[in-house]
Formats: sequence, structure tokens, C-alpha cells
Amino acid sequence: MTAVRIITVDPWNPDPGIMKEAGALIRHGKLVAFPTETVYGLGANGMDPLAASKIFAAKGRPSDNPLILHFSSPEGPEQVAEVSQRARRLMDLFWPGPLTLVLPSRGTVPEQVTAGLSTVAVRMPSHPVAIALIDAAGVPVAAPSANSSGRPSPTEAESVASDLGNGVDLILDGGATFVGVESTVIDLTGERMVLL
Repeated sequence: MTAVRIITVDPWNPDPGIMKEAGALIRHGKLVAFPTETVYGLGANGMDPLAASKIFAAKGRPSDNPLILHFSSPEGPEQVAEVSQRARRLMDLFWPGPLTLVLPSRGTVPEQVTAGLSTVAVRMPSHPVAIALIDAAGVPVAAPSANSSGRPSPTEAESVASDLGNGVDLILDGGATFVGVESTVIDLTGERMVLL
């Protein structure tokens, strides 16, 4: 059994070659753990049902728990969600950053990502490594926290390696995360905003 592959990256200026390699892994259905400003995420191609299923298997996550799609631009979610004026205002105010919005889905996202719901959760992280990875992947990146379900969310790559180990194809070690807690989640699918 081989050890999980870990590559150290500069958290402020990630090497484009490393990001290209990691992005190709995501595009081709592999799992890549990476730092966000909140916690480390376990990323997969959010438009690939099999890749999304690998996240659930690696984490031991219940399949009825939807995943968050990460984008590298505020316009990205328009390909998968109905973005209202209210949602756009929140994006303009808080993105990039630790805010996840639950929006009506356009029906283009695999049900493995949405857990069969008619909604989709979207976010634009502010961490330079996360943005570079999503750009390099060229697809929305589905990414819950990179830990086994029920365990604390990891703020360092070493925690990901010790918890998920060989269940991950690559870990990008960008040092400690900046915030250390998950993003705030707001449901915008009803008349009123709901903090989840």
C-alpha cells in the first residue's frame, strides 16, 4: 500500500504547473484535497456522477447530504443555478469568501451532488490555491470538508492525510487554513433567506 501523495504549495502564489496537474486529476474523476480559507476540502469534478460518488465513499458520508459546488468566478454558478438579484447582491458583497448559497438548480448537476434535491449549493472561495485549482480543473469542483463524516473538519494537510489517507489521489498542502470553520450557508430558494 503506497502513501498518499502530498505536494506542498505556496498558499499565496501556487505553482501553475502543480495546479495544472491537480486540475487534470479533478477533470478525470480523481479526488484532490486542497486548502480553502475555511477548512481543507475534498474536491472532485462536480459534473461527474462517479467522481461525486467517490467523495461519499472516501468520507463515509450519507448520500442524502448534498455537496457544495465551488467556482472560481461569481458568474460560474449561472451554469448550474438560477441566480436571483438577491443572490447576486450577496455574491457581490461576500464573494470570494466563506459564504455558500443554496439556489434553485437548473437541472444540469448530477443527483449525486444535489442528493436528488431541486436545489444546488454554490460558493466561490477566496483562498488562492482553491481558485487556482478550480481554474485549472475547468469544471465546478464539488468539495465538502476533507474528513471522515463525524470527525472534525481539517485545517491542515496532515489531518487530511491521517484521516482519509489512501482514499485521496492527491493532497495540496498549503499550510493552515485562514478561518478554520466551515462557510456560512444561506438558503435563497424561498421568499425569505434562511440561515442553515
